[in-house]
Amino acid sequence: METGQDQNPTRIEIKPLRGLDFVKEVVRGVGVSLGMALLWGLELIRNSYFRMLDRFNVRPRHKRASAFPPGQPRKRRPA
Repeated sequence: METGQDQNPTRIEIKPLRGLDFVKEVVRGVGVSLGMALLWGLELIRNSYFRMLDRFNVRPRHKRASAFPPGQPRKRRPA
């Protein structure tokens, strides 16, 4: 029975980034970091909002909510 080793090992070659490629990667990294910071801030706001609802003892609805408005549906004109 074989061990988990490959029979044809592949050689990994690392090339340093230069010029425009380096700038692109730095800008991409900053953009990802800012996006994660924005999501983290929004999560803090969401958590504080739900904590406030718990503090004011606001309970969820007893009736199921519907995505459709009440009343009769509108008549659709044929296309």
